[in-house]
Amino acid sequence: MNYWLMKSEPDVFSFDDLKSRPQQSEPWDGVRNYQARNFMRDEMKVGDLILFYHSNTNPAGVAGVAEVASEPYPDPTAFDKKSKYYDPKSAPENPRWILVDVKYHADLKRLVSLQEMKEAPALKEMVVLQRGNRLSITPVTRKEFNIICELGS
Repeated sequence: MNYWLMKSEPDVFSFDDLKSRPQQSEPWDGVRNYQARNFMRDEMKVGDLILFYHSNTNPAGVAGVAEVASEPYPDPTAFDKKSKYYDPKSAPENPRWILVDVKYHADLKRLVSLQEMKEAPALKEMVVLQRGNRLSITPVTRKEFNIICELGS
């Protein structure tokens, strides 16, 4: 099993939005970074656990736990000319962008803030905390995942 941190701006799509969806599941669309896409395409497996991170908010931090709920498949927003994620260089027969479905897994009792994560010595190597890292999807070790879940309980 792999562990991930996936960022979303809560005013665009929040952890509560995920919980309120039918089957508590949603396609993770709109990823337009090749490294993040490659994580979804090449490394994510159904059942992998996700730290659902609220970004660009105050405070930013991990709001809950989700899981990968599908194999990767082409992101349909890349083909939709009306979508803000439209990519004219992506075609259904040769998709440039893919996604996975994510599903609600568990609540945390409280948000684990970015500041709190930065202050935890055991998380100092966590990818999302490294200077200059702006990826919306990053791998997380099992130890890091467990520490954050403990902090949130």
